[in-house]
Parts: sequence; structure tokens; C-alpha cells
Amino acid sequence: MSEPFTKPFTRAEMEAIRRETRDEEGLKRRFWDKLKRVAGKIPFAEDLVAAFFCATDPSTPSRVKLILFGAIAYFVFPTDAITDLLPLFGFADDAAVLAAAITQVAGSITEEHKEKARNALKEASVAG
Repeated sequence: MSEPFTKPFTRAEMEAIRRETRDEEGLKRRFWDKLKRVAGKIPFAEDLVAAFFCATDPSTPSRVKLILFGAIAYFVFPTDAITDLLPLFGFADDAAVLAAAITQVAGSITEEHKEKARNALKEASVAG
């Protein structure tokens, strides 16, 4: 098992995440835009999309939404700890942040969210 994500975000990273999450509709649009570009390159795409569906579900508690939107904003944020352009390592930090977020809220991500994620990714691969 890997070590848990324990390194705190820098002040600049926290400010960037706050800016990204203020505009929820813009964040959603940027999420889908980036996901379409990189879905085939990231092994955690299904978990990421399930987290997105959980975060946008009206029945999800606010605390859970905040945690998941923070992880999603980090994924969308163009200048993160490890640039997403680096082969193999570029999404490692995104995966770590997402894994930490999902660990905190795992009980809130339902089978329905996961099924919606699988369907969305299938549709995206057919359309792309």
C-alpha cells in the first residue's frame, strides 16, 4: 500500500484551488474539457468522473462536495506540482490528491455515481 498523501498544499496552490472552485459552472466545463483530452492517458479516469458525479449530486453533503471539488479543481488547475505534460509522472500528483479526497468521502460515492462515470467514459470514447 502506498503512503497516504500528507504534504500540505502551499499557499499558492490553495489560492488557485479557491479561484477554480468559485466558478462552479466554469469548473465543470473545464473539467470535461480536460478529461476529454486526457482520459485515455490516466488510469484513474473512472474514479475521477465518479467523484465529479458525486460532487454535483444535489443529495451529497456540502462537506463532501467541498472535498471533491477541491480535488477536481486540482486536476483542472493547469500548473500543479508535477506538470501534466510529463509522461507517466504528470498525473501522479493529481491521482494522489484524488485518492486522498476519495478516502475521506468514500461512503458518499455511490454505485450510481460509478455507473454514470462508466457510461460517460464509454460515450466519450465513442464520440472521440
